[in-house]
Amino acid sequence: MENKILRMKELVPLLREAAKAYYQESREIMSNFEYDKLYDELLSLEEETGIVMSGSPTRQVGYEVLSELPKETHESPMLSLDKTKSVEDLQEWLGGQKGLLSWKMDGLTIVLTYENGGLIKAVTRGNGEIGEVITSNARAFSNIPLNIAYKGQLILRGEAVITYSDFNRINEEIKELDAKYKNPRNLCSGSVRQLNSQITAERNVHFEAFALVKAEGVDFGNSRKNQFEWLKSQGFEVVRYEEVTRDSLPAAVEGFAKAVETNDIPSDGLVLIFDDIAYGESLGRTAKFPRNSIAFKWQDEIRETTLSYIEWSPSRTGLINPVAVFEPVELEGTTVSRASVHNISIMEALELGTGDTVTVYKANMIIPQIADNLTRSGVRDIPEKCPVCGGATEIRQLGDVKSLYCTNPGCQAKKIKSFTLFVSRDALNIDGLSEATLEKFIGAGFIHSYADIFHLEDHRESIVEMEGFGQKSYDNLIASIKTASHTTLPRLVYGLGIPGIGLANAKMLCREFSYDFDAMRRADMDELTAVDGIGGVLAQAWMDYFASEASNREVDGLLKELDIEKEQVEETEAIFAGMTFVITGSVEHFANRKELTALIESKGGKATGSVTAKTTYLINNDVTSNSSKNKKAKELGVPIISEEEFLRML
Repeated sequence: MENKILRMKELVPLLREAAKAYYQESREIMSNFEYDKLYDELLSLEEETGIVMSGSPTRQVGYEVLSELPKETHESPMLSLDKTKSVEDLQEWLGGQKGLLSWKMDGLTIVLTYENGGLIKAVTRGNGEIGEVITSNARAFSNIPLNIAYKGQLILRGEAVITYSDFNRINEEIKELDAKYKNPRNLCSGSVRQLNSQITAERNVHFEAFALVKAEGVDFGNSRKNQFEWLKSQGFEVVRYEEVTRDSLPAAVEGFAKAVETNDIPSDGLVLIFDDIAYGESLGRTAKFPRNSIAFKWQDEIRETTLSYIEWSPSRTGLINPVAVFEPVELEGTTVSRASVHNISIMEALELGTGDTVTVYKANMIIPQIADNLTRSGVRDIPEKCPVCGGATEIRQLGDVKSLYCTNPGCQAKKIKSFTLFVSRDALNIDGLSEATLEKFIGAGFIHSYADIFHLEDHRESIVEMEGFGQKSYDNLIASIKTASHTTLPRLVYGLGIPGIGLANAKMLCREFSYDFDAMRRADMDELTAVDGIGGVLAQAWMDYFASEASNREVDGLLKELDIEKEQVEETEAIFAGMTFVITGSVEHFANRKELTALIESKGGKATGSVTAKTTYLINNDVTSNSSKNKKAKELGVPIISEEEFLRML
């Protein structure tokens, strides 16, 4: 059984990659004969085992877009674990019992419920009592089974995580330094709680089970280990664990410690649980912690060193980040000499000054941090001028946090980061203009504004003679720029780098304003906040940008260089404006729900995943069914219509 599940997990990504190459990229990575052979093998294994993995090409599962995540109360509170940093305490706690030692994963805890072999519900831990329902997103996780062989009610808990390798891959694709994600946990939390499950799928969220709550009618022989092995047999990936006794525990902890550096799954410690289920549950719980398990946090390796200086690093937004540079020390097997201090408030709390004796450590054995300042000479020498452009700086306070900003709108650092965004893949998509190349061109005076990019031919001789360039590189760059001059309005709007206006918001704004850029740039607070996804903060950022004469001059100059595609806006386009639809059940006149959703949105409406008082229509071909959505619609007085009725509305 285990070998069959492993084979299925090999086949799913292989077939998905082949299908993507063939249908989306017009290339083949395997013959049709080979694809069909592997597809049939996967289908046969699914039928034989009763297990279907998420993403399986044998099942077409559409993505859902929700207006909000519903809340749900957990049947029993999800408690935190008591903690210790002492191996001796762990041994004392375990006593003469047998235990299971596993990673304490650093992601988002999820509760999955299966009935009749299918995943019916997924809920986040939330505050331990109330979580958010993320079922459609869980179906898009990279590795959970959508269907299992067991047909009774199964409830299990596990951790949704994004691996370090995926975290690094996603960050490498983000050109803006300020937009990069700070750590895998934050990225995972945002990915799991998306309102659009397609985004969850693109982030490659991974799930590892760590506790079985309920499985009706299955005898586990009173053993947690047997539960883990049974979950594996159903297609779940289970957290890495080791069976331990009091005597073997220290060596096991040491083994996990050595594995931290190469472990691709984020972890912030270990968990020890009694293997004997009945014994553990007989211990009960305190008001805050269960008594059948305990968490182990690593004893941080702390080193003393001397702060050499504070390096101030400007960013595209004008924020100047302080970085502590200290005499190199060995921590967790590597040499470190730098640690981000994040802002002036943290510097002041540490009373951090050049020459101070500080202690440093690696948070979770990975990220260098300052633990304490032993001499506390006090914060001084906060630069009054930007280290890049020499412009004036100012300290701004947002809430309880004080940070340093460069006030010069023409700062080179701001320009480099802004231009890097402008030429990025989702904006103008100009190949050959890396951040390093832009820095050279700006430094040489070739580029002062966005429009200057489209006149780099004026500097051909100088560019060809630059290190790393030649005639071929120059020709390729100019060709890429000419291609990029034919673009779309959403790409342009995103490329302007207005704070908070990502590509999705840019598309929404363009659609709501019928691709009328002049109307968009003149829009007021009420008009902007009426756009789905645009709140007061984003609206203010938009208005501030276009209140600037310099910004408008920049944009006007740029518009002269661009050929912006004319969007086909039909007179009937907004016939569903102000309407909200929910789609349930199978569709007959469309390839899938996603296609129907796209049509609704193209006509000015919205499609959400749950029926609320704001829903205008529920589309269900089985109008008389007793489904939960039909019941909810009837309770709220929401009309239920068939596809035929919807098409007549068009």
